[in-house]
Amino acid sequence: MAAENPVERLQEEATCPVCLEYFTEAVTLECGHNFCRACISQCWEGSATAASCPQCRETVQQRNLRPNRQLANVIELVKRLSLQAAKGAGGDRVCERHQEALKLFCEEDQTPICVICRESRTHRAHTVVPIQEAAQEYKERIQAHLKTLREEREKLLGLKATGERNCREYLKQTQTERQKIVSEFQQLQQFLEEQERLLLAQLEELDKEIVRIQNENVSKLSEQISRLSELISELEGKCQKPASEFLQEREQTNRAQTKPPATHQI
Repeated sequence: MAAENPVERLQEEATCPVCLEYFTEAVTLECGHNFCRACISQCWEGSATAASCPQCRETVQQRNLRPNRQLANVIELVKRLSLQAAKGAGGDRVCERHQEALKLFCEEDQTPICVICRESRTHRAHTVVPIQEAAQEYKERIQAHLKTLREEREKLLGLKATGERNCREYLKQTQTERQKIVSEFQQLQQFLEEQERLLLAQLEELDKEIVRIQNENVSKLSEQISRLSELISELEGKCQKPASEFLQEREQTNRAQTKPPATHQI
């Protein structure tokens, strides 16, 4: 038979037989048994002056309840010993109320509890499993969730990579199209500039031709105007002469116009 753990034995002695938790405001009955003041008062609720002890059923007087200060001091020591034992065993967390290692897990309350909490009224009817088993179950759930999250992350990373690749391709296409448009417009601009120079040169030649023709016309008209001006002056001068002189000159002019041309003998 395995040797009894002294710390566990002390814990049992420091536990109220009614609430199964460490004594709170411990009192001693005439029969020598100890209880929490609140627990024994609840057990005796409705009784007059005498009642039976919940543990040995002996009748005791309610007025003879005595505070057990020594037991209260022992309980404090038990709590400290339990805390040290839990830390020595490698436990990082202990029950704040009982200073016991949190070795169990209450599935209803979703909280770690100690062995004393397991027997309390709070958790007695609840489903309790070893904390390592509960932790393993939650780890498996987390691992499954992590797998889903990783798959989702990989999917998003793939979408991101595809989007970035498509973006680079689109930018490459737009850059190629931009260069094509710039090149075409440069060629078009060069063609238009050449056409502009050609048309302007043709207009310049046309301007010169127009000016040349105009100058020729002006020259011819000027000659004609000059001859007409001389003829007008000559006729005006004749009209100013006396009638006899005017008629004599007219006769001479007529004979000169009707005289046959001279013949030359060989």
